[in-house]
Amino acid sequence: MSRDLAGRRILLTGASSGIGKALAEQLSQSGAGLLLAARSQDKLQELVERFKARGNPAFALRADVTLEEDRRRLLEEAEVRLGGLDVLINNAGVASWAHFADSNEAVLRQIMEVNFFAPAELIRLAIPMLTKGEKPAVVNVASMCGRRAMPAWSEYSASKYALCGLTEALRGELARFDIDVLLIVPGLTSSELPQHLLLSQGRAKIDFSQGMPPEQVAAAIVKSLRKNKTETVLGRDAKWLLRFNRFFPRLTDWLLARKVRKLYQE
Repeated sequence: MSRDLAGRRILLTGASSGIGKALAEQLSQSGAGLLLAARSQDKLQELVERFKARGNPAFALRADVTLEEDRRRLLEEAEVRLGGLDVLINNAGVASWAHFADSNEAVLRQIMEVNFFAPAELIRLAIPMLTKGEKPAVVNVASMCGRRAMPAWSEYSASKYALCGLTEALRGELARFDIDVLLIVPGLTSSELPQHLLLSQGRAKIDFSQGMPPEQVAAAIVKSLRKNKTETVLGRDAKWLLRFNRFFPRLTDWLLARKVRKLYQE
């Protein structure tokens, strides 16, 4: 099945920066009607004004996806502004880069609220609207850490593993409503994530500037949505790591543990 995005009504969370901003741009160019959500109203409004100047329908709503009332407002706005919903894209996310023993419960709970509970409950609320949509779909943006957990990304990995598991379960459940459920698994991306980490105490050196441009990730998400691809792994690092881990899981564990020991010895 192929999906024409022209005229589709799409709700996108985490749309003010990084992958979300690039994705909003490309979806707008595809002719989709957009409801953009994030916590930064000013950044969202800039996007909306630019899209409208091109004649593409777009609306912005400042929202905290961890709040039930904000999730309900998003869907109410989708009904009012777009006349319904065809695609829900759960892109909003938060991370912490620190070893688990050095972190705390508050960090874990915040990450799980944003990365797992928020998209899960937004999907639950959106199901009645999506059942009335045109070739409806849910797109969950996870991470390669959701397929192979990484040291110093422990809470983040746990949240993305949960999102991957939910996606797989819902793929079977929502088939009775003809709602497609797609999963995106990006590797290292050159985004604004490092500036918004809850903690930044990891000892390994990660050069985020060497990651994929957000525009590349966004283009792959649009392509996956059009082609209705069940799961899309993005980035050479993610593809290599997940393939290696598939065939050599114990060796992967040993290599990662050796790396952590060396970091602490240094």
